[in-house]
Amino acid sequence: MMLELREVAVVPRGTTPLFPPITLTVRPGEVATVMGPSGIGKSTLLDAIGGHLAHGFTLSGTIRLGDTDLAALPAEARRVGLMFQDAVLFPHLSVGDNLALGLVRSVRGRATRRAAVEAALDRAGLSGMHDRDPATLSGGQRSRAALMRTLLAEPRALLLDEPFSKLDAALRAEMRAFTFEHIRDRAIPALMVTHDLADAGATDGPVIDLTQPGVPACIDCLVSKS
Repeated sequence: MMLELREVAVVPRGTTPLFPPITLTVRPGEVATVMGPSGIGKSTLLDAIGGHLAHGFTLSGTIRLGDTDLAALPAEARRVGLMFQDAVLFPHLSVGDNLALGLVRSVRGRATRRAAVEAALDRAGLSGMHDRDPATLSGGQRSRAALMRTLLAEPRALLLDEPFSKLDAALRAEMRAFTFEHIRDRAIPALMVTHDLADAGATDGPVIDLTQPGVPACIDCLVSKS
């Protein structure tokens, strides 16, 4: 299914919109990128799509995921996954138990749930780490585990908020490839916020510059502006 934004803007109470209205279509398996200077509202846009818009902000326009009007649903009913720059794993749970938190309710029974988690760990290159303490994982391993936990929830769309910014250059390229591969394989639309032109260039998807959201951006153009 497609993620569609039609004339979407976010307005803080008593002020003007953070950015001009956005119209964007993100196809299944595609990663669209939102760029722009700090404070222009990139993360706030993701909050609006995910249903986490803070008090004092108003959303205008239409956000649809397939045939569903997301604005009419609470956050927990939207089935929109979130991935942040900090790969947060609960320290009091094992790696496997962290992933199990993402399992949908239809996966029932201890053995079935364990098998689903083990399969996810295997896909993430973390085989045999079910009972490991999250503190013993490397930064890249934590990021892969956090992504698989999000995917186990079977999201219909994925929002990526500076997901690779705290990784070094080598891990950043590895996690980009890993994340984008899983998005394509699951054929879900994804919207990524980043300041990194390399992140945007790796997606092969549309790029929106919030300073000119009505004009499709190109990486070369953004490089020339920086």
